[in-house]
Amino acid sequence: MLGVAGRVGAAAVGAQRRDQKRTSRKSAGPAPAVLAVICPSSHLMHAMRTCNVCNMHVLERPRTAGRNLTFVAALLGLLMAQLDGAVVIAALPSIQHDLHGTAIAGVTAVYGLAVTVATPLHGRLGDMYGRRVTFSLSIAIFALGSVACALAPSLVFLVGARAIQGLGGSGLIVAAVSVLAEMFDKEELLRRQGWMTAVAAIAFVGGPPIGGLIAGQFGWQWIFGLNLPICAVALAIGFAGLPHRNSSNAKGGFDFPGAGLVVVGGASLVALGSSENVATNPLVAVPLLIVAVVSTILLVRVEKSAASPLISPRLFVVPAVARSVLASGLSGVTLFGTFTFMSLAIVATVHSGPTGTGLLLVPMTAGQLLLTTTFSLLARKFPQLTAGSVGLGLALGVAGLSLIALAIVFSQPYALICGLVLSGAALGLSMQVYTLLVQSFAPKESIGAAMGTLSFSRQIGNVLGTAIFGWVAALLANPSGGLVAIFALAAAVTVVALVTSPGQPAGS
Repeated sequence: MLGVAGRVGAAAVGAQRRDQKRTSRKSAGPAPAVLAVICPSSHLMHAMRTCNVCNMHVLERPRTAGRNLTFVAALLGLLMAQLDGAVVIAALPSIQHDLHGTAIAGVTAVYGLAVTVATPLHGRLGDMYGRRVTFSLSIAIFALGSVACALAPSLVFLVGARAIQGLGGSGLIVAAVSVLAEMFDKEELLRRQGWMTAVAAIAFVGGPPIGGLIAGQFGWQWIFGLNLPICAVALAIGFAGLPHRNSSNAKGGFDFPGAGLVVVGGASLVALGSSENVATNPLVAVPLLIVAVVSTILLVRVEKSAASPLISPRLFVVPAVARSVLASGLSGVTLFGTFTFMSLAIVATVHSGPTGTGLLLVPMTAGQLLLTTTFSLLARKFPQLTAGSVGLGLALGVAGLSLIALAIVFSQPYALICGLVLSGAALGLSMQVYTLLVQSFAPKESIGAAMGTLSFSRQIGNVLGTAIFGWVAALLANPSGGLVAIFALAAAVTVVALVTSPGQPAGS
């Protein structure tokens, strides 16, 4: 009897467990394979966010693979956009010889102008229509501009094609930094930001020699033609995983008055810094400054009353974002604005030729890569390191710029090398930290506008720094004395940036 009762009880328990399993399977929703069919568009990333009961271990693998492909696509876009700013420099003599033009400086200046003024526009458009749309459109515009550059029959045509290419390149830069903030948490941002800094350094230093090699072996047209297969690869591997349009961000129309004022004011500043003749001619420089100042004042008034502002005033309510944009602009004046004069400082200190000057610029890039890579590794283990590194980057900048000024005065090559290493480290670290702060603290619905504003402030700072330091060099008759004044002034402005930089953003 007990044996029968035991078997009956065991059967009842087994039936109860089977019922519970069936119930749990019904409540768990679709299996991971079905979920993949329902949500294939973003490699399961959004599906996992909306379904809390699916098998996380099974879905983690395609999710990570999809995001990695998207990240690689963003890096390829960033590499093309930044590389094309420098890659034509070594090929300019060949271009001038083939196209028989004189205004050769416009080939590089117009690209920088287009990238600078279009940056805030791409940020807002990405917030409205999604990174998938803006990245794809930017790739298409960049490829179209590249084809036009390769087929250019005249220098004027080439300059116009470079402007089109710059409009696309600006979108690729903004998309890369915005996609990071939308797809990855803070710990992943720290790791992947190092890759973006490395790509920028490679483009910055490797551009001229790569351009010279391609122009010498295959012709300068292939500098632009090689962009096409890279564009195709970036679009193919990144399209599916790029974030979609967020309907809540698409409310309201595009801010055309604000965009127009950004273009007018930004173009005035870029024109001011693109030519020494313009910067030192008061009949041209003063009107450009007035236009830039008036445009800025009007932009502030328009954005405060706009229903859908291009640069939302709400961004500056967050102290970490507002102070990061300000400090980034000031560091752009000093750390980017002085780069034009680095080779002159090397020549004034050690009297080297072109080859020696190029080799002595390598420590600057080495310092940038070394510190940013180290920061990325350490910040993952010690997240609080980000806040402390804000001041560290700018302090290194003050020390580096001061050492370069002293090296010129006393003709000390070792002080010069140390100054170049520290300046490169400061440039890389400050870029990395400010980008992370804005990615972390900007409102998610305005992340594109925030990153566009940060990049815009840095680029305008670069333009202003180049123009201001060009004025200083022109005012002082002694070239060495002018260089000393430039780097001493840059060190002083970096101190101001250090004072205005965010303190402890975690408490913002």
